[in-house]
Amino acid sequence: MDLSNLQPAKGATHSRKRVGRGEGSGHGGTSTRGHKGAQSRSGYSRKIGFEGGQMPLQRRVPKFGFTNPNRTEYKGLNLDTLQSLVEAKKLKTKITFEDLVENGLVGKKEFVKILGRGVLTKKLNITVHAFSKSAVAAIEAQGGTATTL
Repeated sequence: MDLSNLQPAKGATHSRKRVGRGEGSGHGGTSTRGHKGAQSRSGYSRKIGFEGGQMPLQRRVPKFGFTNPNRTEYKGLNLDTLQSLVEAKKLKTKITFEDLVENGLVGKKEFVKILGRGVLTKKLNITVHAFSKSAVAAIEAQGGTATTL
């Protein structure tokens, strides 16, 4: 065995199907495209979702529901997240929306809602767009304030 007689394992390579090169090739005539019809023509491209004339899935499935274009989407932040950041000295006890943006918790165009997961151990004065009832209760229980923007 040497480099001059190396070759791929049997069955590992396939020869390319050369269509439209005469009847003797076995792929002449219609060039494996069958007879007539859209798919036999040049320039044919199937529409997205086309199922050969069968009613397409997106038309078989019924429409339902409603998306409110005026809905305000809130980014939720839990109390335990704020608590850990205050303990790590990344946030002060007076927290504003700008502080949250600076720490990368929210984007500057997002609306923030403080949610009630976790336990507060420090008095926090928070000013953001919205609060859950449980978050307000937890903040005020520690003597802090929850101010809505």
